[in-house]
Amino acid sequence: MEVPPAGDWQHVRHGPHRDTSPHPAGTSRAEPVIGTFDRASGLQRLEEQTFDVLVIGGGITGAGVLLDAVSRGLSAALVEKHDFASGTSSKSSKLVHGGLRYLQHGEIGLVREALAERTTLMRMAPHLVRVMPFMIPMFSRDGVINPRISRALGLALWQYDLAGGLRIGRAHRRLDHAATLAMAPALRGERVGASYLYFDAQADDARLTLEVIRTAALDFGAVAVNYCEPVALIHDPSGTVAGAEMVADEQRITVRARTVVNATGVWTDDILGLDGGTGSHTVRPAKGVHVTVPRERLPTEVAVVVPVRGDKRSVFVVPWDDFVYIGTTDTDYQGSLNHPRCDDDDVAYLLDAVNAATTAGLSPGDVTGTWAGLRPLVDRAEVRGTRTADLSRRHLVDVSPSGVVTVTGGKLTTFRRMAADAVDRCVHQLPDSAAGRSRTRRMTLLGARHRDRRALTGLPPGAADHLRRRYGGQARAVAALVAAEPELGAPLVEGLPYLRAEAAYGYLHEMATSADDILARRTRARLLDSAAAVRSEDTVEEIGRTYRSSGGMRLRV
Repeated sequence: MEVPPAGDWQHVRHGPHRDTSPHPAGTSRAEPVIGTFDRASGLQRLEEQTFDVLVIGGGITGAGVLLDAVSRGLSAALVEKHDFASGTSSKSSKLVHGGLRYLQHGEIGLVREALAERTTLMRMAPHLVRVMPFMIPMFSRDGVINPRISRALGLALWQYDLAGGLRIGRAHRRLDHAATLAMAPALRGERVGASYLYFDAQADDARLTLEVIRTAALDFGAVAVNYCEPVALIHDPSGTVAGAEMVADEQRITVRARTVVNATGVWTDDILGLDGGTGSHTVRPAKGVHVTVPRERLPTEVAVVVPVRGDKRSVFVVPWDDFVYIGTTDTDYQGSLNHPRCDDDDVAYLLDAVNAATTAGLSPGDVTGTWAGLRPLVDRAEVRGTRTADLSRRHLVDVSPSGVVTVTGGKLTTFRRMAADAVDRCVHQLPDSAAGRSRTRRMTLLGARHRDRRALTGLPPGAADHLRRRYGGQARAVAALVAAEPELGAPLVEGLPYLRAEAAYGYLHEMATSADDILARRTRARLLDSAAAVRSEDTVEEIGRTYRSSGGMRLRV
């Protein structure tokens, strides 16, 4: 049996992208034909080609830069020292939103931009970015709601709707006491007087990152390689950056490029150090922690915004399948960038906030999963001393004296806009290029295509809808693995909806190299139920021995 590259059933052209601009002798360009997403061939191409754009960093921002660059007709490669989305881009709040709280800081322009991008992402990846209703409860004193608070919230939500919130197709509305408790029955009924309901969106951040990268590779011939660490930048005799030295599989390779983009998030200053920028302080890391509990312990049909007493902040309570996650904290961080931890104080902060507003009575024993991520906030001298929760989420694009383009700051929702701004700077440094303006605003990702409702046969009950929500039009490729090997239809992790076929697909077509890649990012098992994920590691490794890379079983779809 034979499995063709995933692109054989996924590829769709976005129109003519053949670049006719001149290039230096010896430059090899990825033609706008079906590409591959294979690590071994990617490493080979890194050594053999000279690229218009080399992107360092495989999070959502780097993924966006890669797709933006190749869709303009530029040759581009992306390298990531760990796995794709292994940093902040798998550990966010998983919300695609305008940021209602930014209105109170007067950042109406940022909110307007983010809401416009929310609409774009829902069109680009409707299977991954979906509408989520949010509730803001209004707590009463002796049964009376403070009218000033009620008016202020109503006004803020009208501003939010008019800034772009209405593009989602729904306006905010006020709910009475009964309707509020019907949607969020764990709220303290004696304290809640009413609530407001408004609408934003939720997304699986790691899968979104991976799908952006795979679209760049399979639709436009981009190169993307994980576990490929930059250890030096190379410069031409004039001092202009000309590529990077990498270490992959204990081998050192040289990647040549006409421009280099630093999209490494909280590691931004490390890459600037390779460029000679010793002592650079571009980024101020802020730690954000989330915890997961079973939904039966904190029942809710909507995301709930819960105030934190005495902290002038709120945390989200967000439903996710049979679980609910709570977050986030927002604190300065000074520790290891590679291993931020969720400590006991973080857990207590989140549980105390929820317990004050609900009857759940959560304890640390109810927590089934945790994650801690680091936001790469732009470090500006004029705001030092300000707490991270109050810092702007605007992004920064800067160019070093050697020509390294650095893009940082921002948020998940605005990654596409950040990427477009960064590639604009690259194009400015490529005067002989015919690349035009960004094309990604009207693009769709791989899974957004062929999303028909034809039956996915041979799957366990509920599995077809589960696969469609995660893979969109690619769900049939995962289902085909089950059809060929029925044992792949068995659960991957006890108590979670993932199939063994998803691990096989991750190894075969999504460049997964380890059980952690599968359990933490190709699925989200470690975030939902970490103990169950640990118990499944041997199963995942066994699947990996059969299906890893391009070897193993071959199935013709």
